[in-house]
Amino acid sequence: MVAASPVPADRRADGMSLSVREVSHGFTLRGRPLPVLESVSFSVDPGEFVALLGPSGCGKSTLLRLVAGLDRPGAGRIEADGRAIDGPDPERVIVLQDPTLFPWRSVWRNVALGPEARGQLRSRRQRVDQALEKVGLSAFADVFPHQLSGGMAQRAALARALVNDPRLLILDEPLGKLDSLTRLAMQGELSALWRRDGFTALLVTHDIEEALMLATRVIVFSERPARIKADLAVDRPYPRHRDDPELVALRHRLLDLLGLAQSW
Repeated sequence: MVAASPVPADRRADGMSLSVREVSHGFTLRGRPLPVLESVSFSVDPGEFVALLGPSGCGKSTLLRLVAGLDRPGAGRIEADGRAIDGPDPERVIVLQDPTLFPWRSVWRNVALGPEARGQLRSRRQRVDQALEKVGLSAFADVFPHQLSGGMAQRAALARALVNDPRLLILDEPLGKLDSLTRLAMQGELSALWRRDGFTALLVTHDIEEALMLATRVIVFSERPARIKADLAVDRPYPRHRDDPELVALRHRLLDLLGLAQSW
Protein backbone atom coordinates (compact mmCIF):
# COMPACT_ATOMS: atom_id res chain seq x y z
CA MET A 1 0.00 0.00 0.00
CA VAL A 2 1.39 3.42 -0.97
CA ALA A 3 0.43 6.07 1.55
CA ALA A 4 -0.93 9.45 0.58
CA SER A 5 0.90 12.46 1.95
CA PRO A 6 -0.84 14.08 4.94
CA VAL A 7 1.39 17.16 4.77
CA PRO A 8 -0.55 20.44 4.41
CA ALA A 9 -0.07 21.98 0.98
CA ASP A 10 1.16 25.30 2.38
CA ARG A 11 4.19 23.56 3.96
CA ARG A 12 5.42 21.73 0.88
CA ALA A 13 7.21 24.54 -0.93
CA ASP A 14 10.21 24.61 1.44
CA GLY A 15 11.17 20.94 1.26
CA MET A 16 12.75 18.83 -1.45
CA SER A 17 11.00 16.05 -3.35
CA LEU A 18 12.66 12.65 -3.51
CA SER A 19 12.18 9.78 -5.93
CA VAL A 20 13.76 6.34 -5.46
CA ARG A 21 13.21 4.20 -8.56
CA GLU A 22 13.96 0.47 -8.68
CA VAL A 23 17.15 0.89 -6.66
CA SER A 24 19.26 -2.19 -6.03
CA HIS A 25 22.64 -2.10 -4.35
CA GLY A 26 25.18 -4.41 -2.81
CA PHE A 27 28.77 -4.96 -1.79
CA THR A 28 31.47 -7.54 -2.26
CA LEU A 29 32.33 -9.46 0.91
CA ARG A 30 35.28 -11.87 0.84
CA GLY A 31 35.03 -12.07 -2.91
CA ARG A 32 31.30 -12.81 -2.93
CA PRO A 33 28.42 -10.47 -3.76
CA LEU A 34 26.35 -9.27 -0.81
CA PRO A 35 23.02 -7.85 -2.03
CA VAL A 36 21.69 -5.14 0.33
CA LEU A 37 18.81 -3.40 -1.47
CA GLU A 38 16.50 -5.05 -4.01
CA SER A 39 14.25 -3.05 -6.36
CA VAL A 40 13.36 -0.38 -3.81
CA SER A 41 10.93 2.27 -5.09
CA PHE A 42 9.15 5.08 -3.25
CA SER A 43 8.69 8.83 -3.48
CA VAL A 44 8.62 11.58 -0.89
CA ASP A 45 6.71 14.82 -1.36
CA PRO A 46 8.26 18.16 -0.35
CA GLY A 47 7.75 18.73 3.36
CA GLU A 48 7.03 15.11 4.30
CA PHE A 49 8.67 13.37 7.26
CA VAL A 50 9.25 9.74 6.31
CA ALA A 51 10.60 7.13 8.71
CA LEU A 52 12.28 3.91 7.57
CA LEU A 53 11.87 0.84 9.79
CA GLY A 54 13.31 -2.63 9.33
CA PRO A 55 15.54 -5.30 10.82
CA SER A 56 19.05 -4.31 11.84
CA GLY A 57 21.47 -4.60 8.93
CA CYS A 58 18.79 -4.79 6.25
CA GLY A 59 20.14 -1.82 4.26
CA LYS A 60 18.36 1.26 5.61
CA SER A 61 21.56 3.19 6.33
CA THR A 62 22.95 2.16 2.96
CA LEU A 63 19.89 3.73 1.34
CA LEU A 64 20.47 6.96 3.27
CA ARG A 65 24.05 7.11 1.99
CA LEU A 66 22.73 6.79 -1.56
CA VAL A 67 20.20 9.58 -0.97
CA ALA A 68 22.94 11.76 0.53
CA GLY A 69 25.05 11.21 -2.59
CA LEU A 70 27.89 9.56 -0.66
CA ASP A 71 27.56 6.43 -2.82
CA ARG A 72 25.89 5.64 -6.13
CA PRO A 73 23.33 2.86 -6.53
CA GLY A 74 24.34 -0.30 -8.32
CA ALA A 75 21.08 -0.17 -10.27
CA GLY A 76 18.13 2.19 -10.48
CA ARG A 77 17.90 5.93 -10.04
CA ILE A 78 17.47 8.40 -7.19
CA GLU A 79 16.27 11.93 -7.95
CA ALA A 80 15.93 15.06 -5.83
CA ASP A 81 13.55 17.66 -7.25
CA GLY A 82 13.54 15.67 -10.49
CA ARG A 83 17.34 15.69 -10.92
CA ALA A 84 19.55 12.63 -10.54
CA ILE A 85 21.63 12.60 -7.37
CA ASP A 86 25.27 12.23 -8.39
CA GLY A 87 27.06 13.49 -5.28
CA PRO A 88 26.68 15.37 -1.98
CA ASP A 89 24.85 18.69 -1.91
CA PRO A 90 24.44 21.21 0.96
CA GLU A 91 20.67 21.12 0.38
CA ARG A 92 20.76 17.41 1.36
CA VAL A 93 22.37 17.11 4.80
CA ILE A 94 22.91 13.93 6.79
CA VAL A 95 22.91 13.75 10.61
CA LEU A 96 24.42 10.59 12.11
CA GLN A 97 23.98 8.74 15.39
CA ASP A 98 27.36 10.05 16.57
CA PRO A 99 27.45 13.89 16.61
CA THR A 100 31.07 13.78 15.26
CA LEU A 101 31.95 17.22 16.64
CA PHE A 102 35.56 18.36 16.37
CA PRO A 103 36.84 18.45 19.98
CA TRP A 104 39.27 21.32 19.35
CA ARG A 105 36.59 23.63 18.01
CA SER A 106 33.98 25.46 20.07
CA VAL A 107 30.31 24.72 19.53
CA TRP A 108 30.01 27.87 17.42
CA ARG A 109 32.98 26.89 15.28
CA ASN A 110 31.61 23.36 14.82
CA VAL A 111 28.28 24.73 13.62
CA ALA A 112 30.10 27.14 11.30
CA LEU A 113 31.94 24.35 9.46
CA GLY A 114 29.68 24.32 6.40
CA PRO A 115 29.72 28.06 5.66
CA GLU A 116 33.46 28.17 6.43
CA ALA A 117 34.22 25.31 4.01
CA ARG A 118 32.33 27.15 1.26
CA GLY A 119 34.07 30.47 1.98
CA GLN A 120 30.80 32.04 3.18
CA LEU A 121 31.46 32.45 6.89
CA ARG A 122 31.72 36.24 6.83
CA SER A 123 28.28 36.60 5.27
CA ARG A 124 26.72 33.71 7.23
CA ARG A 125 27.79 34.50 10.80
CA GLN A 126 24.27 35.55 11.73
CA ARG A 127 22.93 32.31 10.28
CA VAL A 128 25.24 30.36 12.62
CA ASP A 129 23.85 32.30 15.57
CA GLN A 130 20.29 31.62 14.39
CA ALA A 131 20.95 27.88 14.04
CA LEU A 132 22.26 27.75 17.61
CA GLU A 133 19.23 29.66 18.81
CA LYS A 134 16.90 27.20 17.08
CA VAL A 135 18.34 24.27 19.03
CA GLY A 136 18.64 26.15 22.33
CA LEU A 137 22.43 26.36 22.44
CA SER A 138 23.03 30.11 22.17
CA ALA A 139 24.38 30.22 25.72
CA PHE A 140 26.84 27.41 24.92
CA ALA A 141 28.36 28.83 21.73
CA ASP A 142 31.82 29.20 23.26
CA VAL A 143 32.08 25.89 25.09
CA PHE A 144 33.80 22.78 23.70
CA PRO A 145 32.23 19.40 22.89
CA HIS A 146 33.60 17.64 26.00
CA GLN A 147 31.61 20.12 28.11
CA LEU A 148 28.29 19.10 26.53
CA SER A 149 25.85 16.40 27.53
CA GLY A 150 24.86 13.80 24.92
CA GLY A 151 21.64 15.63 24.12
CA MET A 152 23.40 18.97 23.80
CA ALA A 153 26.03 17.46 21.49
CA GLN A 154 23.27 16.10 19.26
CA ARG A 155 21.62 19.53 19.27
CA ALA A 156 24.93 20.97 18.08
CA ALA A 157 25.02 18.40 15.26
CA LEU A 158 21.50 19.41 14.26
CA ALA A 159 22.49 23.09 14.29
CA ARG A 160 25.47 22.26 12.07
CA ALA A 161 23.00 20.71 9.60
CA LEU A 162 20.40 23.47 9.88
CA VAL A 163 22.92 26.27 9.23
CA ASN A 164 23.04 25.05 5.63
CA ASP A 165 19.27 25.63 5.26
CA PRO A 166 18.76 22.03 4.10
CA ARG A 167 15.70 21.20 2.06
CA LEU A 168 16.20 17.50 2.82
CA LEU A 169 17.40 16.44 6.28
CA ILE A 170 18.67 12.84 6.29
CA LEU A 171 18.66 11.35 9.79
CA ASP A 172 20.47 8.08 10.52
CA GLU A 173 19.47 7.05 14.07
CA PRO A 174 20.36 10.55 15.34
CA LEU A 175 18.87 9.91 18.79
CA GLY A 176 19.96 6.29 19.14
CA LYS A 177 22.68 6.83 21.75
CA LEU A 178 20.71 9.13 24.05
CA ASP A 179 19.16 8.12 27.35
CA SER A 180 15.40 7.61 27.26
CA LEU A 181 14.38 10.93 28.83
CA THR A 182 16.74 12.98 26.63
CA ARG A 183 15.57 11.02 23.60
CA LEU A 184 11.93 11.88 24.31
CA ALA A 185 12.81 15.56 24.68
CA MET A 186 14.84 15.56 21.47
CA GLN A 187 11.99 13.90 19.55
CA GLY A 188 9.78 16.83 20.49
CA GLU A 189 12.45 19.35 19.51
CA LEU A 190 13.12 17.66 16.16
CA SER A 191 9.40 17.57 15.38
CA ALA A 192 9.07 21.27 16.25
CA LEU A 193 12.05 22.18 14.02
CA TRP A 194 10.57 20.25 11.10
CA ARG A 195 7.13 21.80 11.53
CA ARG A 196 8.63 25.29 11.78
CA ASP A 197 11.16 25.12 8.94
CA GLY A 198 9.24 22.93 6.46
CA PHE A 199 12.18 20.83 5.22
CA THR A 200 11.71 17.26 4.03
CA ALA A 201 12.98 14.64 6.48
CA LEU A 202 14.05 11.02 5.95
CA LEU A 203 14.70 9.13 9.20
CA VAL A 204 16.14 5.70 9.90
CA THR A 205 15.16 4.44 13.35
CA HIS A 206 14.69 1.13 15.14
CA ASP A 207 12.23 2.73 17.55
CA ILE A 208 8.62 2.18 16.42
CA GLU A 209 7.23 4.80 18.79
CA GLU A 210 9.79 7.33 17.58
CA ALA A 211 8.67 6.74 14.00
CA LEU A 212 5.02 7.17 14.98
CA MET A 213 5.66 10.32 17.01
CA LEU A 214 7.65 12.06 14.25
CA ALA A 215 6.71 10.80 10.80
CA THR A 216 3.90 11.47 8.37
CA ARG A 217 4.67 8.06 6.79
CA VAL A 218 6.45 4.90 7.88
CA ILE A 219 8.07 2.62 5.30
CA VAL A 220 8.79 -0.92 6.51
CA PHE A 221 11.60 -2.98 4.98
CA SER A 222 12.17 -6.72 4.88
CA GLU A 223 15.30 -8.59 5.90
CA ARG A 224 18.36 -8.07 3.67
CA PRO A 225 18.27 -7.62 0.77
CA ALA A 226 15.77 -4.96 1.73
CA ARG A 227 12.47 -4.74 -0.10
CA ILE A 228 9.51 -2.58 0.88
CA LYS A 229 6.90 -4.54 2.84
CA ALA A 230 4.53 -1.67 3.64
CA ASP A 231 4.15 2.10 3.31
CA LEU A 232 1.78 3.43 5.98
CA ALA A 233 0.43 6.95 6.47
CA VAL A 234 0.48 8.38 10.00
CA ASP A 235 -2.25 10.94 9.56
CA ARG A 236 -2.42 12.34 13.09
CA PRO A 237 -2.07 15.96 14.27
CA TYR A 238 0.98 17.33 16.04
CA PRO A 239 2.02 17.33 18.80
CA ARG A 240 1.19 13.66 19.16
CA HIS A 241 0.43 11.57 22.23
CA ARG A 242 1.58 8.00 22.74
CA ASP A 243 -1.80 6.88 24.06
CA ASP A 244 -3.63 8.04 20.92
CA PRO A 245 -5.74 4.96 19.98
CA GLU A 246 -4.88 5.33 16.27
CA LEU A 247 -1.15 5.41 17.04
CA VAL A 248 -1.55 2.40 19.32
CA ALA A 249 -3.24 0.51 16.47
CA LEU A 250 -0.47 1.52 14.05
CA ARG A 251 2.14 0.37 16.55
CA HIS A 252 0.49 -3.06 16.65
CA ARG A 253 0.43 -3.16 12.84
CA LEU A 254 4.13 -2.25 12.62
CA LEU A 255 5.10 -4.86 15.21
CA ASP A 256 3.23 -7.45 13.16
CA LEU A 257 4.99 -6.39 9.94
CA LEU A 258 8.35 -6.70 11.71
CA GLY A 259 7.51 -10.16 13.03
CA LEU A 260 7.18 -8.94 16.61
CA ALA A 261 3.43 -9.26 17.14
CA GLN A 262 4.04 -11.41 20.23
CA SER A 263 5.72 -8.38 21.83
CA TRP A 264 2.35 -6.61 21.98
